[in-house]
Amino acid sequence: MPKILLVEDNEMNRDMLSRRLERRGFQMAFAEDGEQGITLAKQEQPDLILMDMNMPVLDGWEASRRIKNHPPTSAIPIIALTAHAMSGDREKTLAAGCDDYDTKPIEFERLLGKITALLQKSENIAD
Repeated sequence: MPKILLVEDNEMNRDMLSRRLERRGFQMAFAEDGEQGITLAKQEQPDLILMDMNMPVLDGWEASRRIKNHPPTSAIPIIALTAHAMSGDREKTLAAGCDDYDTKPIEFERLLGKITALLQKSENIAD
């Protein structure tokens, strides 16, 4: 059962997304800001991280950079979740170390497809 770390400061978004992912068989871990996200990425070693980009304490941009620059967590795929859907935002998230990008409000089936693709890709790399 793959473990997903959801780093999201909005409780309603966290609850809605986690319930839908748990129904699909994912094990969930949660962080409310980027600092907690980094700590839990190191402790939990999740299979994938869903990272909100705009959070208090430490934003998702910097948290993603730190996770990707830390060798024990650098291979964990990160999907950026952001309400920013302007030109160049995808490139900015990829430059921060994220492996993919999805916009809010979340279209669950599209996000699930990205999660599945990244998990399969990282599984193939591990083999």
